Amino acid sequence: MKKSSSSSRSPRKSPRKSPRNGRRPWFWRFVFRFGAIGLVLLAGWTVYLDAVITSRFEGRRFEVPSRVYARPLELYDGAGISSGALERELQLSGFRKGDGTNAGTYRRSGGHFVISTRGFRFPDGSEPKRRLALNIYGDRVEDFSVLSGEASPIVRLEPAQIGGIYPTHKEDRILVQLEEVPALLPTTLMAVEDRNFYDHFGIAPLSIARAMLANIRAGQIVQGGSTLTQQLVKNFFLTRDQTLLRKGNEALMSILLELHYEKGDILETYLNEVYLGQAGTRSINGFGLASQFYFGESLKELNVHQIALLVGMVKGPSYYNPRRHPDRATERRNLVISEMEEAGLIDSVRAARARGMPLGVSAKPSYSENRYPAYIDLVRRHLARDYREEDLRSEGLRIFTTLNPAIQYAAEYAVTDTLPRLASGEIRKSLEAALVVTAKDSGEVLALVGGRDPQFAGFNRALDANRPIGSLIKPFIYLSALEQPDSYTLITPVLDKSFALEFDDGRRWEPKNYDTRERGEVPLHEALSHSYNLPAVRVGLDIGVDVVKETLQAFGVASSISEYPSMLLGSVSMNPVTVAQMYQGLATSGFNTPLRTIREVTDPGGEALSRYSLEVDQVADPAAVHLVQYAMQETMQEGTGRSAYYTLPKKLTLAGKTGTTDDGRDSWFAGFSGDLLAVAWVGRDDNGPTSLTGASGALPVWSRFMAQVPQHSFSPVVPDGVNYHWVNSERQALTDEYCDNARLVPLIAGSEPAQTVSCSGNLQRRIQGWFEGLFQ
Repeated sequence: MKKSSSSSRSPRKSPRKSPRNGRRPWFWRFVFRFGAIGLVLLAGWTVYLDAVITSRFEGRRFEVPSRVYARPLELYDGAGISSGALERELQLSGFRKGDGTNAGTYRRSGGHFVISTRGFRFPDGSEPKRRLALNIYGDRVEDFSVLSGEASPIVRLEPAQIGGIYPTHKEDRILVQLEEVPALLPTTLMAVEDRNFYDHFGIAPLSIARAMLANIRAGQIVQGGSTLTQQLVKNFFLTRDQTLLRKGNEALMSILLELHYEKGDILETYLNEVYLGQAGTRSINGFGLASQFYFGESLKELNVHQIALLVGMVKGPSYYNPRRHPDRATERRNLVISEMEEAGLIDSVRAARARGMPLGVSAKPSYSENRYPAYIDLVRRHLARDYREEDLRSEGLRIFTTLNPAIQYAAEYAVTDTLPRLASGEIRKSLEAALVVTAKDSGEVLALVGGRDPQFAGFNRALDANRPIGSLIKPFIYLSALEQPDSYTLITPVLDKSFALEFDDGRRWEPKNYDTRERGEVPLHEALSHSYNLPAVRVGLDIGVDVVKETLQAFGVASSISEYPSMLLGSVSMNPVTVAQMYQGLATSGFNTPLRTIREVTDPGGEALSRYSLEVDQVADPAAVHLVQYAMQETMQEGTGRSAYYTLPKKLTLAGKTGTTDDGRDSWFAGFSGDLLAVAWVGRDDNGPTSLTGASGALPVWSRFMAQVPQHSFSPVVPDGVNYHWVNSERQALTDEYCDNARLVPLIAGSEPAQTVSCSGNLQRRIQGWFEGLFQ
């Protein structure tokens, strides 16, 4: 019996969906969508990173500081420099004591020097390497000769770098191009850091795996697997954080970098970017600067052991700092030398020789932070006229200044050595000073001291201390008068007698002499050389305060000048640099010569961008200026400046002027020789009294400075229209040479006295004169 189909058919169960099979579509949809979103985000992130990389690499990659150089030292027979000054300047320029054979070394035996120079590219041409020999007797170079290299009667040494104008992030570097780098450097770098640099595409998975395995075995980080490209990306774009995100970005950016740029481009950027040390607040980046910083030599001059040391320091510049940790540095260097040998870069003989070499690191960096902050301050202010600050910080400009390191040293010594001797107690502690030195004829600023601590980069008194100048104004009062020869000559009697001025508002002004004495009539030259106040005010009022003001402005004073009569006693305030500018015109016979700190600015390649040539503008009658110079020489011989000869040789002819304000709040001295003009100021920042005068405060600083520097006497050329005559000042008459009270005085033609007095009775003086003339 058949079962009915309906009864025999087992009831069909409706298929039950497996829970597992039911999740799969949802799961995969989620994975797909999540993956898609992730890919979109990754693509966007990649595009962003790509933009970051290309924008940095397509634009200016580095901000390079401007470098500021002193004037180059010129050596030749007759050059004026002492043995000590030459050695200091060599050391300032990064020369090392040695055998005098290797470039950048010198050997000294007493006054005998052998110097091996380094080549240097000046704005007007390159100076090749040479080996020199010379002797110094006293303060002059003799027996100068070129032992090897291109012969020349005069040789310029590489100028000392005296400072820089750095980017805000304080990175410092010297850019190098790949073709300038010694071939052994990149090959050694790759042998130590990245052997497959030219084969990978930014990352090296096998190297990473080997590094991970080595680190796991050691239980600590002992090996890195980063390629040079990854290291560059980390330094250039990322932080040093050890996170997966940072590592991922590093890998992605490395690949992108390799996609866009050639290997050589990446390697050159690495050589300029790598961090290799610290100098104060500045980081030393790139092999170009590191070579100068550690060895005082350019990169292309390095030897095997020096290259090995720098490459070894990539792993840890602080840990392997050769100045602080020479043993560690030596061990690391020798390890690198062994890797060079293993890689076939050098043979065993060179390797053994390199391992036997000392580190050869200079005791001090060849340059450091700004050595002369007050001077650099003035340079920056002058540069600000023509250059933007951001360009000075980033364009790698080379700024050739007029600073003379030997004169700067003498100026600093004069201030630091003399200031403590000028006073006692609390006043001595609070005394400050400033000193400005210029070349008399060119107006080049050779030295600048901004305070008792020349290394302190704070308040610059040479530029920012505007103080009353006291009697420093008097030569300009008398110059204004002497330009009117019909009214004034050097022998014109001026009245040294008190008087009072009453103003419309009822105020009363009664000028006094510093010593309160009154002398009646005195000749003009004596009134100036002895700095009497009353005659100066009388003469100033006679010719007009506005005329004196115009004279000051013609000599370069740009600041505000009041026309109150008190201005005639120096109530007008100026800083020492402005005073130097003003006196420069007196020293150069009435030619206003703008002070200069910069000779030339070039781009990093040496192309001239700006030249600052000598500019002169005649602003006063040379004949009248000559008369003032005469009185200023008298100041040094007979007047308020005569104590200078306690320090200086009597035969050195000088011209100068003291200045003092009430209670000795400001002590000034300005004067010049045949070579130099110097202005000294001594006082207190709180404007308190010091009891010092120009002669007892600023003059000792000035004299101490002048005594240290080789120079010539001031011997002005007598200008046309000026004749010297023997005169009797008391009688306002021409006289004979051997008469009593006879004085040889310059007079502008036409202003000679009409009267003549004789002295026929003085036979003794005539006979004395005859004998003096016989032996001249």
